[in-house]
Amino acid sequence: MAPSLQHAEDFLSFVNASPTPFHAVKSSIDKLEKAGFVQIKERDAWSSTLKPGGKYYLTRNTSSLVAFAIGKQWKHGNPIGMIGAHTDSPCLRIKPVSKRQADGFLQVGVETYGGGIWHTWFDRDLGIAGRVLVKTSDGQFEQKLVKVDRPILRVPTLAIHLERTQDFSFNKETQLFPIAGLVAAELNRQGKSENEITEKTSEEEPFEPLKTPSERHHPYIVEIIAEHAGVSPSEVQDFEMVLYDTQKSVIGGLNNELIFSARLDNLMMSYCSVEGIIKSLTSPSTLDNDPTVRLIGLFDHEEIGSQTAQGADSNLLPAVIRRLSALPPTENNSDKSYERVEVDAATGFEQTLATSFLISADMAHSIHPNYAIKYESSHRPELNKGTVIKINANARYATNSPGIVLLQEVARRARKASTNVNKSSESTGVPLQLFVVRNDSSCGSTIGPMLAAKMGARTLDLGNPQLSMHSIRETGGAHDVEHAVNLFESFFEHFGELESKILID
Repeated sequence: MAPSLQHAEDFLSFVNASPTPFHAVKSSIDKLEKAGFVQIKERDAWSSTLKPGGKYYLTRNTSSLVAFAIGKQWKHGNPIGMIGAHTDSPCLRIKPVSKRQADGFLQVGVETYGGGIWHTWFDRDLGIAGRVLVKTSDGQFEQKLVKVDRPILRVPTLAIHLERTQDFSFNKETQLFPIAGLVAAELNRQGKSENEITEKTSEEEPFEPLKTPSERHHPYIVEIIAEHAGVSPSEVQDFEMVLYDTQKSVIGGLNNELIFSARLDNLMMSYCSVEGIIKSLTSPSTLDNDPTVRLIGLFDHEEIGSQTAQGADSNLLPAVIRRLSALPPTENNSDKSYERVEVDAATGFEQTLATSFLISADMAHSIHPNYAIKYESSHRPELNKGTVIKINANARYATNSPGIVLLQEVARRARKASTNVNKSSESTGVPLQLFVVRNDSSCGSTIGPMLAAKMGARTLDLGNPQLSMHSIRETGGAHDVEHAVNLFESFFEHFGELESKILID
């Protein structure tokens, strides 16, 4: 019996609203706040804010997010069940000075972000999205999110009549230039002729250390960004904008069994992480007897190595765990179900890491029917057959046998709603798959090994299977969304019980 499409359809809404890491974090926050999570900030003290049974979230750079729920039986040195994913995907980003013009065309300079399959970006309807920093009337600076949901850019291919080589190749610096329109049309919009040139003198405007955004970019693009931010162009101080495919993500396939979408890697795992922790907290009494903290971390910049302040290789996750471990003892809460036990505060952080477990959730490779030879013969994950455990002998993934055993137990206990409308009962268990690469093939990596090395916590790498990873348009299984959500929900519910049963010192 196939799972329902409810989670798949909800995921489509999530990914369609999230063309950038900033938007992905905002979409996640909307879900978390609806489920009762409260915002906290790194710059504030937590000792008087965090309470047993509380649900909280924080952001860094508004492109990375950590959310957690504190069990009422949590104490210094107790375990934290963690799921880590990432919010970024390969894309084209508008350069700091992007204004280009050639042969009657307006063009926009872009730089490549991550390891994208860049030829897939040709001949697509591209919009722009990101964040803009604006100056308010009281002299403050604030961030606003912008999503221009219409095609204004396009990277055109060269006609086959002019280039008949068998292989499509191009120069990323000189031939990956999007066109934004025609010079004549823009001059007509402004009511100017091609001979009209407006010179700007130093007396006209106050001194600026840099050229203004309207000088560095096509003015009309700045106007469009300002309009979507709800401000005037003069209030725009700077922005970080990327290109994205305006074609919506959809459910496809003959039997609605597939998802055709941008950014499956890794917004599907980000979505499933958020949904998993929320579903695990549905019952008001869930945290009453829980000795753990349930935590998700969604990190930016995985596609470029994670070595940034908001990347997984930063101090973000260790700092959150250290602050949780350093919370002072508190009195029993009103229902007397919680009691903070005193331990050596100097080692609480290390004790917690030694008992904790991290699931590194990043999308995996499905078997490709046209390139089956590229896959190891006994490890060929299929779409809609369950989440994939990723293994690599050279530690490109952090998975080992104790982690596999723990995840199997979690999967056995996962709830899976029956699709038979005549039955109200639930079947149990969600499927899992295994993946290793061929010995003669390179292997990607994830945030798993770096966080395992940084924290010393037990770690396992997994992800839902997909095709066309790093393409502008990827393919996944519609039913695997629910598989992963139910797996993550079960992990949070049962980790506290299972972790001590599968502990290898």
